[in-house]
Amino acid sequence: MVKTFVLDTSVLLYDPHSIFKFGRNIVQIPLVVIEEVDRFKRDPNENGRNARTFSRHVDRLRKEGPIARGVDLENGGKFLISVKNQGQDQNQNGKLFSHLNLDQNDNVILGNALEIKDRGEDVVLISKDINLRVKADVLGIKSDDYGTRNVSLDDLYTGVKTWEMAPQRLGEFDSDRFLPLEEEERGDINANEYVVLFEKNNSSRRMLGRFCERKGGIVPLIKVREGVWGIYPKNIEQQFAMDALLNNEIKLVSLVGKAGTGKTLLAIAAGLEQTLNKQDYSRVLLSRPVIPMGRDLGFLPGDVNDKLAPWMRPIFDGLDFLFDKKMGSPNSSSWEELIDRGILHVEPLTYTRGRSIPHQYFIIDESQNLSPHEIKTLITRAGEGTKVVLTGDCEQIDGPYLDSINNGLTYCVEKFKEEAIMGHVLLKVGERSALSEVAAKIL
Repeated sequence: MVKTFVLDTSVLLYDPHSIFKFGRNIVQIPLVVIEEVDRFKRDPNENGRNARTFSRHVDRLRKEGPIARGVDLENGGKFLISVKNQGQDQNQNGKLFSHLNLDQNDNVILGNALEIKDRGEDVVLISKDINLRVKADVLGIKSDDYGTRNVSLDDLYTGVKTWEMAPQRLGEFDSDRFLPLEEEERGDINANEYVVLFEKNNSSRRMLGRFCERKGGIVPLIKVREGVWGIYPKNIEQQFAMDALLNNEIKLVSLVGKAGTGKTLLAIAAGLEQTLNKQDYSRVLLSRPVIPMGRDLGFLPGDVNDKLAPWMRPIFDGLDFLFDKKMGSPNSSSWEELIDRGILHVEPLTYTRGRSIPHQYFIIDESQNLSPHEIKTLITRAGEGTKVVLTGDCEQIDGPYLDSINNGLTYCVEKFKEEAIMGHVLLKVGERSALSEVAAKIL
């Protein structure tokens, strides 16, 4: 049976291509949604870009015929814009609408969906707005979030497996520094997935490795006996993370974990090591989305560096810590000097759109605050020889239409987990301080 999906403004600002993703069904948008989208079209941020993209789609579709009557989509569906101001007519739902303020656009959208339901059609209201979905439920209208996946954060890919092995197999790995795996042994292991190998009936003996799809077996981790820019991994997860960060065959690394697990610090240390000491990359590019936590401070005085300083302070704190560790060493110049020399560059993500970034170690911090479309836009900026590192805590979301499951970071992890070009580690153990670890658990 054909369904009618009514989309609200939040969906179009989240994904301007959403009208093409409902298969052979009807996608209907009330006229007030077009008015709301129009208010965003001059914004310089992602909402503005999405609003303009959606407007271009509608402009192209209206050439196919009267859009108020509906035009056919290439996927077999139909798209139309409803011009009726729902809720003003006196019908069997008049009492329901007497409790709603029809001067509010959300209630007009509800009226549109309710009128479709009264015609006996199967209608679903799609919205990223939780309160609008609640009101739809009160009115007996089916509603759903857009782009959600019915999994919990605990079900997401961790990038790590634990295997129990016979003593001789573990001894083979220890002596040969390689453990070949037959097809039936591999099971569902992904490329670059990390493994903790336990000896059967002796859990105290264990070894760490990574599944190398190219070689067809388990390889040992990259050793960091002398540390990386003064940093030493403090737990197994950080050892896995450091291996992924230092491995030039892995071009995309995602590090997910709560506050204090060392995601950003490890990424910056590895980037400096690979760029300054090994010279595998021409520059370390550090970036993060400019999204405030709590009330925004508004206009900030000064030049561009002065304006960006508060937003980039978490990155500068990490650099201060790392360069304090290196004082007295041959590479003891300050990070300010590296910025002046062009080896280290810190900028907001706003400035990366449309660029091509070759031969750089590109770290995107707080990437859980990016939408799937923004993540795609940024990763596709990577040029020849560039490594991209995504870090973030999926339980600390500041974006208005994102959550722990449906943000760009988790989206990227799930989409890339089977690709040989990507490595992923979920870090669970906090190492910042005892206070930070307790706070992350109980608050």
